Amino acid sequence: MANNQPKPDDRSDNVEKLQNMIHNTIENMEKAEESLAFTTDETQIQQIKEKNERRRESLEAMRNEVKDEAAYHERQS
Repeated sequence: MANNQPKPDDRSDNVEKLQNMIHNTIENMEKAEESLAFTTDETQIQQIKEKNERRRESLEAMRNEVKDEAAYHERQS
């Protein structure tokens, strides 16, 4: 018989995971910006700029989530 009980909520490493995601997103943005120097295709340039804008929005959301996680851990202490 399968165990259908949910796993306990383990948020102990969420901040670390989020910080890694933020770091990787920033690296990807920088690489994308660097790639702009090697293309003259306006469509590709626009796509890179749009993707980096979405990444900026994601960064903001991830940073807010880090704050939420920090507040959660503070309440648990």
